[in-house]
Amino acid sequence: MLEFVPVGAVALAQLASAAPPEAVGAATAAAGASAGPAWWVWPLALFIFTFILGILAVLAGVGGGVLFTPLVGGFFPFHIDFVRSAGLIVALSGALAAGPGLLKRNLASLRLALPVALIASTASIFGALIGLALPQNIVKILLGATIILIALLFVVSKSVEFPKVPGADALAAAMRINGIYYEASSGETISWTVHRTALGFILFVVIGVMAGMFGLGAGWANVPVLNLLMGAPLKVSVATSKFLLSITDTSAAWVYLNHGAMLPMITVPSVLGIMLGSFVGVRLLAKARPKAVRYIVIIMLLFAGIRPLLQGLGIWK
Repeated sequence: MLEFVPVGAVALAQLASAAPPEAVGAATAAAGASAGPAWWVWPLALFIFTFILGILAVLAGVGGGVLFTPLVGGFFPFHIDFVRSAGLIVALSGALAAGPGLLKRNLASLRLALPVALIASTASIFGALIGLALPQNIVKILLGATIILIALLFVVSKSVEFPKVPGADALAAAMRINGIYYEASSGETISWTVHRTALGFILFVVIGVMAGMFGLGAGWANVPVLNLLMGAPLKVSVATSKFLLSITDTSAAWVYLNHGAMLPMITVPSVLGIMLGSFVGVRLLAKARPKAVRYIVIIMLLFAGIRPLLQGLGIWK
């Protein structure tokens, strides 16, 4: 574990970009007399930036983490390890805020979430360890490629509100993965189950590793696997995905915290900005055109993916 020295008036950009987490203490001591912007400039800029991200995330129907990590990592002068750890906390905050209400309404399914959470959270620990061990340029190359793939996934994927599942497979039946929830829009009670369970579990290993390695959260991947592959209704998939993040991201976040890769001056304004922006986004949702915002987010993701990819390749400094 690292012993942190109070930053005081040291520029946050210098501290965060100068060295990986293992050298934070030394960098802080060496930078004591350095000139730079006031310490509050970058947290304030980060708060404003994440406030806008929070609005866009709600309007486009995506998690804040998938926008936060590539955009902040690409356009703010912070070391990528600190950005990834903050991205996990950002995704975790939204999940914890939404989780109790989703469980109360019987939309998030514990029978579906718990086995998946066990798989994904274990994989996310290994993903976080891998991410911290890799050189920064390799992480940026992999992050950029992943974000570009996520943007393409948003383009081609189409959610199905009520997928047709012929019946539970043997694994789903043995684990009793099924449920019932009330659909307010139609006034009906919907019964559901899943199939292709084993394949879904294997994919959640990959999702967990990627979530921990890149600090993205995993809602962008959870919902397509639960909905399109396993056949859970869309609302159940979205709600269960939110609940999953509260477990998966916690596991990965502890790894970053244990390695000293978490700065409150990055994490706190990010969480506040995303949460407040989400409240505003909810109010604007009734008037906005989500499809138009979705296309904006796809363009942002493509641009945000190209930026770290080119940085990692040494083309765009």
